[in-house]
Amino acid sequence: MHASNGNNTTQMRVDKSPRDTVGHGTHTASIAAGAIVANASYHGLAQGTARGGSPFFRIAAYKVCSEDGCPGSTILKAIDDAVKDGVDIISISIGTSAFLQPDFLKDPIAIGAFHAEQMGVMVVCSGGNEGPDPFTVTNAAPWIFTVAASNIDRGFHSKVLLGNGRIFQGSAINFSNLTRTETYPLAYGKDIAAKYSPIPEARSCYPGSLDPEKVKGKIIVCFDGFPVVSRTIKKLVAEDANAKGLILINENDESAPFDSGPFPFTEVGTTIGYKILKYINSNKNPSAIILPTVEIPRIKPAPVVAYFSSRGPSVLTENILKPDIMAPGVAILGAITPKDEEESASDGEKPGGYALESGTSMACPHVTGASALVKSVHPKWTSSMIRSALMTTATVYDNMRKPVTNGSASFATPHEMGVGEISPVKALNPGLVFETTTEDYLRFLCYNGSPEKTIRSMSKTKFKCPTKSSDDLISNINYPSISISKLEKSKGFLTIKRSVTNVGHPNVTYTSTVQAPMGMKVKVLPKKITFLENVKRVSFKVLFDGSEASSGYKFGSITWSAAQYSVRTVFAVNVE
Repeated sequence: MHASNGNNTTQMRVDKSPRDTVGHGTHTASIAAGAIVANASYHGLAQGTARGGSPFFRIAAYKVCSEDGCPGSTILKAIDDAVKDGVDIISISIGTSAFLQPDFLKDPIAIGAFHAEQMGVMVVCSGGNEGPDPFTVTNAAPWIFTVAASNIDRGFHSKVLLGNGRIFQGSAINFSNLTRTETYPLAYGKDIAAKYSPIPEARSCYPGSLDPEKVKGKIIVCFDGFPVVSRTIKKLVAEDANAKGLILINENDESAPFDSGPFPFTEVGTTIGYKILKYINSNKNPSAIILPTVEIPRIKPAPVVAYFSSRGPSVLTENILKPDIMAPGVAILGAITPKDEEESASDGEKPGGYALESGTSMACPHVTGASALVKSVHPKWTSSMIRSALMTTATVYDNMRKPVTNGSASFATPHEMGVGEISPVKALNPGLVFETTTEDYLRFLCYNGSPEKTIRSMSKTKFKCPTKSSDDLISNINYPSISISKLEKSKGFLTIKRSVTNVGHPNVTYTSTVQAPMGMKVKVLPKKITFLENVKRVSFKVLFDGSEASSGYKFGSITWSAAQYSVRTVFAVNVE
């Protein structure tokens, strides 16, 4: 970026500019609280009225990242500034790799979020994009509202037409000018390899592995191997060699649609991929065409856990269930910073104000917007009350009225989706809430092994750790979900305590029902809890016995019901 100084133009350091040079912050901010805009679209795709979760709220934006990264000191300063400026909710779509994340009291986001929580400011964070492997969720401190990503009932498909007349549907966002009238030669990566290139590299469009002379003028087929080589790089490999298009075979059969701009691109699963390869091998002159993207509405099933969405449990502690909740994060339309005139002219595009982006970064501000909605109706509620309201009213069913699934079509577990998909309107009247206090969080740090001296220094309190502090006591923190990292078969029932606060009608009795996994005994004591005019908070116990259950994580739920209220608490228990 440049700044004009009289007749001279001087280069300005990007990291000192408050402008969003990447567009990520603008996109997420518009999802949380963007204004209502009619006829918004991404070059005609996803056309309609765009609006953020809470469009009448005000946004305060703090830039913490530059091309050099996101310094911890800058993150802490931004959180402090936001709290001083009087914000109600902080949305942070930033994270690190699960295997590089520091301990809670060394992580700037966790420390900053704790201070915000102390001051009554809610912090919502993305859970990470390192799925589908377990132990990949980040931003997993109990005072952070941690968000997983799901798809929505809209897809973006690009068809492949083979020379033999067969048509296959792939996933993509491309604006190619190819039509059905002309096909191009079709070639598999390993058959157009550069001299001495290893076959695994050529079949995966690895940089330098293809012979440009053999690629030129052809549509090429490659596997999505080598995770370190992104789809963007593979597309550039094909484009630089003057390919007419790229068909990428995704061996995971699931990913967010890739935006290839004007370059013809589509992505297919292994079943379709092998049919295309079979066609290539059985024809002397195979040919194909890749058509531009079309939008497919009302896709079923939805929501589905996004393949990339990071999974629990957390590597830092398994006794708090993370992620907390799930929200839309695949191909989400949001505002972006306009391209400058030079860049727009070079790629032939008109400057556009919107883009389709995917990630837990996009899911996070959906939850922020929903939290702002709840806060507007209940301004005196604490952040833990808002979080509880959204968690206990979340849905676990898709648009086919079946349990939510993951990318492999298996039923999604709480380690993948938390308690389920947000239902913001239901959260406005949850009936009961689980209040988690600053003291709960301080005890959590003690139980997790942090030194008392460090806790006092970080929290600026004279807090004393309980005499008995062990990791298993974390399960008793008054959280809206339950996680037990070790339930020993030989030790009978393990008791977990919880308290709920009545925020609904007075003079009401709730009855509990348990959905327990096979072989596990789960008892709730008492089975009924009653709230009178002068009784706002009631405690109960949940007893778990895994003596007859198979080993490994087991999932279930406890639901408190009364009149129009249904308060659902999810549990994850590791039986050993």
